[in-house]
Amino acid sequence: MKILVTGGLGFIGSHTVVELQNKGFEVIIIDNLSNSSIDVLDAIAKITGKKPEFEKLDLREKEAVSAFFKKHTDIAGVIHFAASIFVNESVENPLLYYENNINTLIYLLKEVSARKEMSMIFSSSCTVYGQADELPITEEAPVKKAEAPYGNTKQIGEEIIEDTCKVYPNLKAISLRYFNPIGAHETANIGETPQGKPHHLVPYITQTAIGIREQLLVFGGDYDTADGTCVRDYIHVVDLGKAHATALERLLNNKNKSNYEVFNIGTGKGSTVLEVISSFEKVSGQKLNYKIVDRRPGDVTAIYADTKKANNELGWQAKSTLDEAMDSAWKWEKKVRS
Repeated sequence: MKILVTGGLGFIGSHTVVELQNKGFEVIIIDNLSNSSIDVLDAIAKITGKKPEFEKLDLREKEAVSAFFKKHTDIAGVIHFAASIFVNESVENPLLYYENNINTLIYLLKEVSARKEMSMIFSSSCTVYGQADELPITEEAPVKKAEAPYGNTKQIGEEIIEDTCKVYPNLKAISLRYFNPIGAHETANIGETPQGKPHHLVPYITQTAIGIREQLLVFGGDYDTADGTCVRDYIHVVDLGKAHATALERLLNNKNKSNYEVFNIGTGKGSTVLEVISSFEKVSGQKLNYKIVDRRPGDVTAIYADTKKANNELGWQAKSTLDEAMDSAWKWEKKVRS
């Protein structure tokens, strides 16, 4: 069974491709390489023993998307990762995010909804909840006005998919609202290597520890949390990849309860930024140079998942600890720089 993974050479996409191949799926990747590297193809093959099929394609090019689906008529499912992903960048450049995250989804949906039968997993985000009234957050929590354009594109994307599923019964979709992916594959063959300055906490930690960055800036030390820093639900990227493969199998095996479903994907436990730093220092044996500075626009105080629905309905749960994830991220960083 052939599965299309858009953005499949990216951080989460590549780990999901590995899990799909481990389950016996044939994978085809499209990626525009804007925040990824073609070298990841060989790295995936090194882990699984099989190089995925690949086409370089920008989903903003409507005619190219149409031509791709005319060429590949045997695709049974799509996992859609391709999007711009940085909260603070979206605040600074909202139009880039609306073009890249909304237009591309529409072009993709026009093609998959025309198929006789199609299963689709959408890479959504916990940012759709904004600052939650109650923690942990369930799927029934209200979707609030987004704190940043990135989160708004995920809210709008979910609404577009849900509306499309109502009109096209041949289309089955699941939105996975996941929390903060970290870590790397246990082989250290794939991991998170941002192009340019990191926007996410863990690669900034590892790059600071290895000497690429002079100092880690912790944005905000006056939040209403245990130590004054933001709380997030940090999930190992391998666990996240497994969740995508499991959700896809749910649709392909007609186990879904409706044409459109939503699941939180996290660990169910919140950790502060300082707790993440402490975990890294413990597993690496290194003292990290960091400084607490002013808050960053678009950040919420605390967010972590209630994962009961995913645990019970999908039969999936996160296995790895924060320490294990931080250890894998550090091994990946050292290998990349060796």
